[in-house]
Amino acid sequence: MGQNNVNIDLSDLEGKWFINQSNFPMWLKGDKTSPTFNYTLVKKKKGLYLLDRVSYLKNGKTKNIKGIDKPKDSTNREFIWRGNGILSLLKSKWNILHLDKKQQWAIIFFEPTLFTPKGYDVISREATLNPETAQKVAEKLSELGITQKLKTIDQSRE
Repeated sequence: MGQNNVNIDLSDLEGKWFINQSNFPMWLKGDKTSPTFNYTLVKKKKGLYLLDRVSYLKNGKTKNIKGIDKPKDSTNREFIWRGNGILSLLKSKWNILHLDKKQQWAIIFFEPTLFTPKGYDVISREATLNPETAQKVAEKLSELGITQKLKTIDQSRE
C-alpha cells in the first residue's frame, strides 16, 4: 500500500487514529485538543461504509462529531463524509494520499467546503510519532509536494 494507484481495504482503516500533525484551523485554534478519528466498518444496502467519529477535548470534556464516510469508488481512497443529526446537511470530501504499508500512519487531504479551507492531517495509531516515523512522514510529505507547514497536535489528555 501507500501508492496512489493501490486499493485500500476499508478494514485497514478501522479503529482509532490520532491526529499528529495538521494545518486544519479547527485543531490549531487551541480550544479543541487531543483530536482522534475512530472508524467502524458498517455494511449497508449499497455497500460498505465507515462510521466516522471525531473526538476531541474542549474545556476538559470529550466532544464528538459523528458521520458516515462513503467511498467514492472501489479504490477506497476518496470519500464523501456526511454528518449525522443536525450535521446531516453538511458534507465534505477527503482522500487518503498515503497509507503506510503496515497501516500505522497516513496522510489525508480535505477539500475545501463553505465552512472550512482545504487541509492536511497526518494521522497515526500512536498518540505521538516516534522519530523514525516522523522522518518517514516528513519524507512522504516532501515527496507528495505538500509544502504547507503542518503543526504538531498535542495529544496529551488534560
